[in-house]
Formats: sequence, structure tokens, C-alpha cells
Amino acid sequence: MPAKKLPSTTRPAKKAAASKTASKKVAPKKDEAGLPLSVVIRRRIQAQKARFHANDNIAAFIQPGELDGLVDEVAEKMQAVLESLVIDTQSDHNTKNTSRRIAKMFVQEVFNGRYVEQPILTKFPNVSRLNELMIVGPITIRSACSHHLCPIMGRIWIGVLPSKESALIGLSKYSRLTEWVMCRPQIQEEAVVELADMLERKIKPIGVAIVMDADHFCMQWRGVKDRDSKMVNSVMRGAFLKDSNLRREFLSLLEKR
Repeated sequence: MPAKKLPSTTRPAKKAAASKTASKKVAPKKDEAGLPLSVVIRRRIQAQKARFHANDNIAAFIQPGELDGLVDEVAEKMQAVLESLVIDTQSDHNTKNTSRRIAKMFVQEVFNGRYVEQPILTKFPNVSRLNELMIVGPITIRSACSHHLCPIMGRIWIGVLPSKESALIGLSKYSRLTEWVMCRPQIQEEAVVELADMLERKIKPIGVAIVMDADHFCMQWRGVKDRDSKMVNSVMRGAFLKDSNLRREFLSLLEKR
């Protein structure tokens, strides 16, 4: 008697196939029936011994259609939070659907960089053999602090010194990659390092420099409630770290913007 073929749990090989099935609900395995979807996804991650910190991307462990189910689960648990805060969501017209609005906001918008794949970065050969300083920015960033989930709002500047052999990417791709990294609960110091790492791997430049200037609502909205406090930090790699003249040129150009 031939063995029964088990249903595949892997992601589709082609993005076109994934987009066609994205709206379909995935039938759970028998051993997963009755478990919360978050537990099922967590088990997949743990089976691969992968990390799933707040600022990690876990798109590889999410199957088509499951994000809708995750929204449903988060909405249900957020409703319990509102009830524990003694908010009458039944008769208060302002909060009647707040739990679902928050769930959609977290999964589909502000933390979307955790659940979707990295944007495609089309690369071009450096035909003109460019090796001059290029600065992109300011790029508006919207993130959230991992400690309190309060907003982080600010700007990023990216400096790139390509080599004659470097790949080049479209200008908009810097913004898309930055947004993908920032749309997660983040710590600013880690976020700029992660972005620098990705740019180094993708375009292999002689040097990469990143400066981030942001307002942290965990300081302005709560705690010390200092509305004028900002955080500015930078990452310098390659030629920007070794060549003080290049670093000074990059930083001086930012001051004029």
C-alpha cells in the first residue's frame, strides 16, 4: 500500500505563487489543531533553533494566509488587555473595535518588518565605475522602542562610497530597506548596525556610513517627559572609519541639509 503524501509546509518557491495563495487560510496539521497560531509559528522557529527577538524578521516561518489569523489572535488578546484596563468596549463607541484596529496596526503596519520578506533590491553593475561619495537622505523613519513599544520618529542619512566593482541599487531601495528594518520593535543603536550590515552585504562598497537622529516617545511621553531630548548615533564602516577626511566630508554635508 503506497504511503500517503503529507501536505507540504514549506513556503512557495516563487513569489508569484505565494501572492496567489496569500489570501487562502492554511489548514493546520492534526497535531497543531486547537493550538493558537502564535504557538504553531513559535514551534517552527524553535525547531530550526532560530532567534525570534523583537527586532528579528520571522517571515520564513509564516505560511501564506497566516498573517490574517495572527491579526485575529492578537485582536482577541488585545481585547483582554482592554478589559483588564477596565475599559467598557461594549458601550463606549470610541473603543468598540479598538482591539482589532490595534492588532491590524501591529501586524500589518508598525511591526510589519517582522512578518514580511525583505524587499527585492534590484542591483545594477557599476558601468561608469563610480567611486565618489554618495549620500541618501534624510529618510523618514518610524519605529517603536522594544522596552515600552512607544514610537521612535526620526531621520536617517546613508553615505556610500562605492568601488569600481560595487553593485548599485536604485535610490528608492535605500528607503525601502530602511523602512523594512525599522518597522519592528527596535533599539536605535542596534537598528543602524543592522542596516549597515545589510548594505555592506548587498552592494559591497568601499565604505558605508549611517547617521540616525530620532525622537523617543518613551522619554517624551512617559518617564522624564523631556520633549526636547533626541538621540543621534552613527555607524562608520570601511573607508569612513579609516579616512578622517572622508568622514568629515560626509558629516559636514549633513549639517547643510
